Formats: sequence, C-alpha cells, structure tokens
Amino acid sequence: MQRPRIQRWAAFSADPDGGNPAGVVLAADTLAVPEMQRIAAEVGYAETAFVSGVGRARDIRYFSPIAEVPFCGHATIATAVALADELGDGVFTFSTPVGPVEISTTSAAGGRTASFTSVEPWVEVLPADALEAVLALLGLSASDLDPGHPPRLAFAGNPHPLLVVEDPAVFDGFGFDPVAARALMDAAGWPATIIVLHERALSEWEARNVFPVGTLSEDPATGAAAAATGAYLRATGAVSPPARVRIRQGRHVGRPGVLDVDIPVAGGITVSGAAVRID
Repeated sequence: MQRPRIQRWAAFSADPDGGNPAGVVLAADTLAVPEMQRIAAEVGYAETAFVSGVGRARDIRYFSPIAEVPFCGHATIATAVALADELGDGVFTFSTPVGPVEISTTSAAGGRTASFTSVEPWVEVLPADALEAVLALLGLSASDLDPGHPPRLAFAGNPHPLLVVEDPAVFDGFGFDPVAARALMDAAGWPATIIVLHERALSEWEARNVFPVGTLSEDPATGAAAAATGAYLRATGAVSPPARVRIRQGRHVGRPGVLDVDIPVAGGITVSGAAVRID
C-alpha cells in the first residue's frame, strides 16, 4: 500500500499565488478520520481532499482544519488535476459524501483545467429570520440588496445562504466578525460558505464567500458555491439556460481566481477552472 502523499495546489487559477489553495492527499486508504482531520489542520487550507482507491473512479472526503465538509469544489478541481498528472486527461468519477460527482480534465498551452458537474441542486426561500441574521452579521440592510435578485438558500452539494448586493462600494466594503459568523453558521447548519454576490456585467459576477475556519475568514474561490450560484440563477430566472456565466472571486483576500459556470436547462451545474501545483 502506498504511503499518503500530501500535495498543495491552487484551484481556479493558473498562478500559484491566486485562486484557492487546497491540500490533496492521494492513497489515503489507510487513514482514519482522526488522522485525516489532523492532517487537514496541519495543512491549514480551507479544505484538504483525501482520496482512496485506484484508477479513474475514486472515493474522496473533504476536511477543513476543524471538521469534515460534505463537498468542496476547489479541492475537487485540484484533485482531478493532480490525478490527471499521473493518469492523463479524461473523465474521473468521485464518490463523495453527497453522491457521485463526475469531473473531466483537459490540457492546453496555458495548463490543465478541470470541470465537475454537481449533484442535483435545489433552491429555497431563505427564511426571514436567517436573512435578518446574515444582514446583521455583515452590517447590511435590506435596502443594500439588489431588488432584481432575491435572497435564497441554494444547494449544489452544500446549503449556502445567498445574497446579491447592488452597489459595488457596499459589496467591497462590508465586513464581519469571524467568531460571530462561525457561531451563526454552526447554529444554522451551514457547513460551507455564505455567498455574497454582485452583478458586474452581463454574464459576469463577483463573489465574496464568508468562511471562518482556522486562520481564514473569507474563501478565495469556492467551487461548490459557484455551482449553487448557477442553480440560483436558473431557479430565479436570472439566466436563460443553457447559459454560461463567469464568477470572479478572491480579489478581497489577495488571491484572485476565475470560475466558469455552465447552467443547463435541468440537472447538475458544471463548474470549470484551472489548477496549478504550489509544491
């Protein structure tokens, strides 16, 4: 049996200093949960993926520095590119805690990219008390929200409260207490991020994702949230599928990244991006 190898990748960027860092542990078959949690804490990234099995069908689990996460898009992208480095481009199937996820990789002059299709998403009205709590956390009011894009709870692997802020200065300027954010998210059962969006132009959005975990407070590039955003845009009629939108994220934390989101008429949302080895 191979010994586990810890790799570090940046997902949703071709620059190691951009996008969202992810740990990738290949040949994790012998690792127990406490050891996976310990390694994720030592790596210190938002998530580390632990992969077991052989070939193009693998089991995968995701751990933040403090807890297991049901699904993580940027670590999925990083893992697929890491495996493609060994096995070549093509289609991989990951068995995740939320169900099977298919992901494909391709290579071009600019490097290698990967695309995953989420599990079946859903979108619900965000309860009034939850919306009030999120607005209070961010120091926003209902008047700061874009009237054309109502708040929702969106799922494409993880449930995310999602708000759209109309004014770019308000979007850039909001802040939050990470301790209060963690308490709110734990109490509400939101294991991943709070999505805050701003519509930059036709088919182009900017995202900030609240994610207080370890030393982090805001996630640089969030694949699962991008999939949930695609589901939200489809469910609210903000796009006419099939459609593609681009999400920019990470500028506010100094790690800009790009996520391309393909929104079909029905079914899972496809999220694509580059990944590059950090070490």
